[in-house]
Amino acid sequence: MAEGYLTTHVLDTAKGVPAEGVRIQLYCLAPERALVAETLTNADGRTDKPILPKEDFAPGTYELVFFAGDYLKATGQAGEAPMFLDEIPLRFGMADVQAHYHVPLLLSAYGYSTYRGS
Repeated sequence: MAEGYLTTHVLDTAKGVPAEGVRIQLYCLAPERALVAETLTNADGRTDKPILPKEDFAPGTYELVFFAGDYLKATGQAGEAPMFLDEIPLRFGMADVQAHYHVPLLLSAYGYSTYRGS
């Protein structure tokens, strides 16, 4: 049985706070793109549980979609229409069935970054 799992969180780097209420979808991309999970970030900018828990983990290529535009609108940071950032897709691979993968999003209205965290 795989022991790997996937977590994520969102930080609002413009305000210096966790981004609460960001909708996130997780897709597995093979053999075809399929929705695996959907959740919202909590007050700490994290999901309440792993977005891909140990019992569902499988190696492969995945995509996290962060609905940043909704969050930016709700916090008054969206700017003029059309927004510079709206849905942010992050594609990544997970190969190690024993690893904890953590893929956060650092967000502002005009830029974002990510990394493999711990």
